[in-house]
Parts: sequence; C-alpha cells; structure tokens
Amino acid sequence: MDLPVQPGFAGQATLLVGEEHTAPRVGSGKVHVLATPVMINLIEAAALAALDRHLPPGYQSLGTHLDVRHIAATPVGMKITAEARIENIDGRKVTFRVEARDEKELIGHGMHERVVVNVMKFDERVRNKSGRAR
Repeated sequence: MDLPVQPGFAGQATLLVGEEHTAPRVGSGKVHVLATPVMINLIEAAALAALDRHLPPGYQSLGTHLDVRHIAATPVGMKITAEARIENIDGRKVTFRVEARDEKELIGHGMHERVVVNVMKFDERVRNKSGRAR
C-alpha cells in the first residue's frame, strides 16, 4: 500500500497543563510539573494529527518507537504544544521529527515511528493472541 502522505506533512496538539498532568498524579515523579508520559502522549497525538486523517477507511497508525528527550520543566497553568513532522516513509513505517514547547521554551524533542495497519487484520491478530478468535 502506498501511503497518501509525504515528508513534510505535520500535525500539532496542545494542552493546558493541569494538576492531573503532573508527575505525582501520573506516577512518574514527585515534582508538580508536566510529567514526561503526558508530554509523550501529546507528541503521539501530534503524530496522529499529521498522519491518520490522511489514511483510507479501515487503516490507522500505531506507535512503535519513541526516542525523546524531556529537557525543561513546565509548571501547571502553562500551555504546551507538540508538533510532529513526517521525515521519512518506508513502506508502512512513518518516521517523525517531534518537539514540544511551552509558552517560554523548547521542552522536548526527538524522533517517533508509527506503523500503518489494517484495523481488521490487526484486531484479528490480537484476538488470536488472546485466545478469543472468532
């Protein structure tokens, strides 16, 4: 399947950091700042925005690799924006350059890979693995 996207396609996702997004609330630390897992979730949402809206019905992408540095803290009350830009397409694998910024500075950056799957085939493999095949 030739994917209907090309390098340069980009997506964004934003979030206003609330107490529920802090490290103590998600179990990733004790300091009341944006938790790394929440930043990663926002980065994945940006990648979905760049890719999945272009896919034909019955297809979606799944995250398979993430290599991200979280380099600056963001306090509660600040808005963060993640951007994912397609760098490369290799068959069903799509590689993104990603970054996250708060209102003051770059807070994270790296690379993210997703693979495009046929949802029905994927669901069948999962059901077979769980022993609940139809």
